Amino acid sequence: MRWEGHLLHDRRRSQHTGRAYVATAHRLIDFLGSYRGEAIGEGNLLTINAQDLRAFLAERRRQGLGASSAARELSAVRNFLSYAAEQQGKLPQLPRTRAPRRPRTLPRPVAPDEAIALADDASEAASEGWIGARDLAILLLLYGAGLRVGEALSLNGGVRPIGQVLRVTGKRSKTRVVPIMPAIREAIEDYVRQCPWPIERDAPLFVGARGGPLNPDLVRRAVAAARKRLGLPDTLTPHALRHSFATHLLARGADLRALQELLGHASLSSTQIYTAVDAARLLDVYRHAHPRA
Repeated sequence: MRWEGHLLHDRRRSQHTGRAYVATAHRLIDFLGSYRGEAIGEGNLLTINAQDLRAFLAERRRQGLGASSAARELSAVRNFLSYAAEQQGKLPQLPRTRAPRRPRTLPRPVAPDEAIALADDASEAASEGWIGARDLAILLLLYGAGLRVGEALSLNGGVRPIGQVLRVTGKRSKTRVVPIMPAIREAIEDYVRQCPWPIERDAPLFVGARGGPLNPDLVRRAVAAARKRLGLPDTLTPHALRHSFATHLLARGADLRALQELLGHASLSSTQIYTAVDAARLLDVYRHAHPRA
């Protein structure tokens, strides 16, 4: 589908997003073909109205799609219809349909000692010493520098030698600079020294057991196993380490704008959620500590 190439190359969306959006487009076309009782092609694709979209979303909700996922599905549909209109030389005139209301959920940070204990346990439980050193370096990057898993795994050997800062490429190819603590630099260099595979400048910094690119699912499994051994909550995922990075910085007086830059958020509103997280933590402390609470 040409649209997928447009998403990946022109809009700079990730391959995961591209696949998800294309799957949504196929689901929409299949649904409309059944709902309208006619084949859906370029000629009648742009005749979709609000009732059609509401019926499509209702069907997806019946299939078990949550509110947040339904909102993303609607975003994909709008993007697809806009692209289809532009390809036909027409101005996009999208049917007005309100996205499902998303439940407000707050990130759940962990205590600093729990984050470090998780990284240490995952490292010690690895099947080989160099794999343990690799996992430790990755998890310290997530908690100590606020990286996403995909950002950490997209680093290549050319980032070495690592100094006091690291240039990271995040969502939509947006680049930012993050400070790197000595402990993280040492963990990365220790991993490189132990790694049995050569780390080339243009090849991934973190490699799998056979020397190829590391699958992010392996990082998630290592974290899941470590938190189970330590009796930590299921909400402690690799991404929760990034949330913890942000929450702990904010609690120590970090400026929201600076935190936005460190996290690579396109909008300040994405960063402001951490003010609610910190307020929730303070209220929890208050309730447990104040004799009249």
